[in-house]
Amino acid sequence: MPISRRNFLKSAVATAIAANGLTLFPANFAFADDTLLIPSASHWGAFYGVVKDGKLIGIQPRKEIDPLPTEMLLEGLLSRTYNKTRIQYPMVRKSYLENLGGDTKPELRGKEPFVRVSWDTALQLTASAILHTIENKGNQGIFDSSYDGWSNTGLLRPPVVQGRFFNLIGGCSTTIGDYSAGASTVILPHIVGDMEVYSPQTAWPVIEKHTEVFVLVGSDPWKTNRVEFRVADHQMQSHWLKWKQKGIKFISINPKRTTTDRNLDSEWVSIIPGTDTALFNAMAFHLQDQKLADLEYLKKYTVGYEQYLDYLLGKQDGVAKTPEWAAKITGIPADEIKKLAVLFKTKKTQIAAGWAVQRADHGEMIHWSIINFAAMAGKIGKAGEGFGFSWHYGNGGMPQSGSSLPVTLGQGFNPISAGCPVVLQTEMLRNPGKSFTYNGQTLKFPDISMVYNSGNNLFSHQQNLNALIKAMNDKVETYVCQDTWWCASARFADIVLPATSALERTDITSGGTYSNNKVYAMQQVIEPYGESLDDFEIFRRLAKIFHVEDKYTTGKDMMTLLKTAYESSTAAKIKPFDEFWKDGVTVMPTPESADYWQRHGDFYDDPEKHPLHTPSGKIELYSESIAKMKLDDCPPVPTYMQPFEFLGNAKKGQLHILSPHPWMRLHSQMANADTNRYECVDGRQYLLINEQDAHDQGIVDGDLVELHNERGALLCGAKLSNEVRRGVACLHEGAWLQLDKLGRCNSGQINIITSDQACGGLSQGTSANTCLAYYKKCTDPCSPNKAYEPPMIEQPTGPNDGSILPMVDLNIDGRIALLHKANAGKVAPKISRGQEIFYASCTMCHAAPNPAAHTRGQWAGITQSMFPRAGLSAADRKLVLEYLDKHAAKA
Repeated sequence: MPISRRNFLKSAVATAIAANGLTLFPANFAFADDTLLIPSASHWGAFYGVVKDGKLIGIQPRKEIDPLPTEMLLEGLLSRTYNKTRIQYPMVRKSYLENLGGDTKPELRGKEPFVRVSWDTALQLTASAILHTIENKGNQGIFDSSYDGWSNTGLLRPPVVQGRFFNLIGGCSTTIGDYSAGASTVILPHIVGDMEVYSPQTAWPVIEKHTEVFVLVGSDPWKTNRVEFRVADHQMQSHWLKWKQKGIKFISINPKRTTTDRNLDSEWVSIIPGTDTALFNAMAFHLQDQKLADLEYLKKYTVGYEQYLDYLLGKQDGVAKTPEWAAKITGIPADEIKKLAVLFKTKKTQIAAGWAVQRADHGEMIHWSIINFAAMAGKIGKAGEGFGFSWHYGNGGMPQSGSSLPVTLGQGFNPISAGCPVVLQTEMLRNPGKSFTYNGQTLKFPDISMVYNSGNNLFSHQQNLNALIKAMNDKVETYVCQDTWWCASARFADIVLPATSALERTDITSGGTYSNNKVYAMQQVIEPYGESLDDFEIFRRLAKIFHVEDKYTTGKDMMTLLKTAYESSTAAKIKPFDEFWKDGVTVMPTPESADYWQRHGDFYDDPEKHPLHTPSGKIELYSESIAKMKLDDCPPVPTYMQPFEFLGNAKKGQLHILSPHPWMRLHSQMANADTNRYECVDGRQYLLINEQDAHDQGIVDGDLVELHNERGALLCGAKLSNEVRRGVACLHEGAWLQLDKLGRCNSGQINIITSDQACGGLSQGTSANTCLAYYKKCTDPCSPNKAYEPPMIEQPTGPNDGSILPMVDLNIDGRIALLHKANAGKVAPKISRGQEIFYASCTMCHAAPNPAAHTRGQWAGITQSMFPRAGLSAADRKLVLEYLDKHAAKA
């Protein structure tokens, strides 16, 4: 139900309420008539904000939607809302403010106090920095590091509105690819014609009826399905438990035993990290050696078997990829490798590999090797069998509704084509203009001097953070961070713009990443904290300064945009907007036929009528297109290549450090919430370490541990276990960064020690899970962890809320007038309707990729998963495909 803004909780009262604690109300709690339940939704689930007398008094989960709400929703959402780390006002780093146009002392980022300024001052300074960059380097000198903006789940999330603003003033340089599945999203379209990692999985009822063996490879669905890019509703657990009760055998290939394994009684196959490609190649060899390869299947559904067989037999390198060969690499006995190969061949087997395995050196190879093995076993497309790379995310396997979803303002077309793979941002700063390869293209880094970051924690997810900090200080003149909390990305900024939390803004979103079966209202529950503004409003104000406000908003206010988006979706046929807004959710029906959907089933039934979107129309065990790229680190068959760091070349005293997703956070979100105590030992991220490895260094449970290598050092807390392989330790990613006086991260932020070396020249994906580090008991901590404390704030001392240079001297209006005058004579390129739709509707997550990033055939496969989420009609889909066909890479 809507609530008047004047009755919302004021920030001063909020502090008092937070101090006294807020309440979690059970789903069946009966409220009095004077209590309002305001519907909203988050990455952690749908809920009601409970408001009484204009005050937020608690949270109530929606059990009719979410049967297993997590502690992150039940406790974390409340505790972080009024946390002491909230950014209440616009802030500017002291030396930046005092030395505008001069030496702003970037080396003091993250070390010196901030000064509170007014919104007018902060936006004028931001606009001046944008103009200065354009005047000196052109628009390519501005770098949008906002990536995908997980900060909230709404349609108008930060990267969408940020991209839209910059594209309206001439564009900016952007990121390319992603951290999540960067290697596989690039290589898999060459192999099976789709990204696969972002595609629907075989429907749950099909698995329950047909599957006999379910193989988890580096995957922990019980944990990773707790959160979602849109709204998690935790439907998968009950289905998977039914599979267990039915007798499906679960096998987990992983360096550690997982929560999923414990719930499903999985058989644990302990493997050395980074060696999965060797394992699956050896199993493929064993099928061939024992005459178990399905030759008829290979002939009908694949190409390149002969070339792959040459590799397996060692015809080029003289090394046969036998189980004995793989045993020395993987740490799995040869007899066990043979046993697994035969089991997977003779039983109806579904292989579910996570994304973590490809976040490693030569990450392009692992999912490909699984596909080749599954093809040799004759599994792909058969009922309940084959492979799937998204079972662990977004309720993978939930039957698909086929509905179209709401879509509102998109980012639009970016006139600047320059970009940088997310992993190579430090390299970009060090070497502007340097060439790099990406998916067969040779591109060049832009020459940037300004970074704008909104809605994500750059100083959490980027690898080798010490190198990034130095490169930023050396190269970046202005770094603007738009955030809700004082995470490291804000603390290392020059200008900090406070954004509202999800509870303090209005939006709509959807649920079921693959099922697409729900639309949620995100009603504003409480008044913005301090002077924070929602991201749409911040960029609207910037757009007004740059005289593009009308184009930015299209003349509509927020509610009109959201209503229009809703009414263009399937949901509007189910429930009118006003009723939806009151209820907070519209559930869209799923046809019964969806229960019988098998991934790659149409291809298996008739490969000529339903070919894959590869050059051959078949599964490519050997890729001629990759062969033509002639990349030393990406051969044309799935090849095991020794990682640059792994247990096979570790030195005495080193562990292989893996960085899996946390249990009680979404990356770094919730790190400042009460629930983070589950992640910590003595206030620092815990290190899951093998009991014997800990004993070797005199470490006991609860001790402080230092991890270090040539890239950096960090402190963490010891948590001993016999469920992690010897020589391997796990440190969950996402802890907030805080450097002590010795330069160590005092909080346990893993990316202080991870490598920013890309996994390969095809994808330039991350190799974060390829990481060795020395370990020891720490006896010299400098202080308790201070990552979750706000920075020092100084009162303004000069005119204009602290600025030494009066704002009028910045001459913003005059410089913008010159910018518009310079662009007035330029003829705007003609934009087809298909191009307009593509950049408006297909940019809700990351920025839309350059059409030349994929071939026509690959786009045909990729868009099958993209179009439903974009809510496109059949006519619009046709127009978009015509545009992509015209501008796609040559096959």
